[in-house]
Amino acid sequence: MMLLTARGRAWLAGLALVSAPAALPALDDEPARVVVTERDVDESNREIESAYAALVRMWREEFRQRGAPFRTPRIVAYRDAARSACGVLPPSNALYCLNDNTIYFDEVFLAAQAKIAGRALGTDGDMAAVGIIAHEMGHAVAVQAGRFSRDSYTNEATADCLAGAFARRSERDGMLEDGDTEEAFYAMARAADPELRPTGNERLDRRMAARLARARHGTREERQDNFRRGLERGSTGCMGA
Repeated sequence: MMLLTARGRAWLAGLALVSAPAALPALDDEPARVVVTERDVDESNREIESAYAALVRMWREEFRQRGAPFRTPRIVAYRDAARSACGVLPPSNALYCLNDNTIYFDEVFLAAQAKIAGRALGTDGDMAAVGIIAHEMGHAVAVQAGRFSRDSYTNEATADCLAGAFARRSERDGMLEDGDTEEAFYAMARAADPELRPTGNERLDRRMAARLARARHGTREERQDNFRRGLERGSTGCMGA
């Protein structure tokens, strides 16, 4: 998800390798609830800190090869709601604020995503949280590369693809662990747009559909396909040479 303000209004512009492994569990079977401890948050934050450093190295190098500087986004953890240059940040979310070039994330929410993925897949689940940060960094990268669109889905597809490019780079550098690819697929599926069901009220249905369209991230298949494109082809598959 990316937030920026224009004339006092908040504009929402965007918040999962080869084909998805057949062993992925159905989302209906995922843990409905997890208990997140301070230890879980600390462990998740350490993984995020390491991933953030790797992301910065990667994109500085790629921009240098393009002959341009990369303005490194800050990264800030919060809990519940928080204020930013893009206004009040919602709980249980992660987003990139263009106004102050900062990635914000609810640290309890990301720790929960890792724990949910880990329980479903029998892994540590860390790539579920790392992939979210890589996606938000993707928004910063796309904006600086001149790839910003007024269309929400276009922005989200690019960010998903760039998260896949980071996974590709991490694999090349020997940083991926067993299960990380499955965790990334699982996280993308969980973050897909909801399927709208008719309420019986046509006016309300149209309003809900329009609202979703303005902030569309993609279906399960679309998000996984966009991530796969970056994993297979790197950043050029997302933004061109």
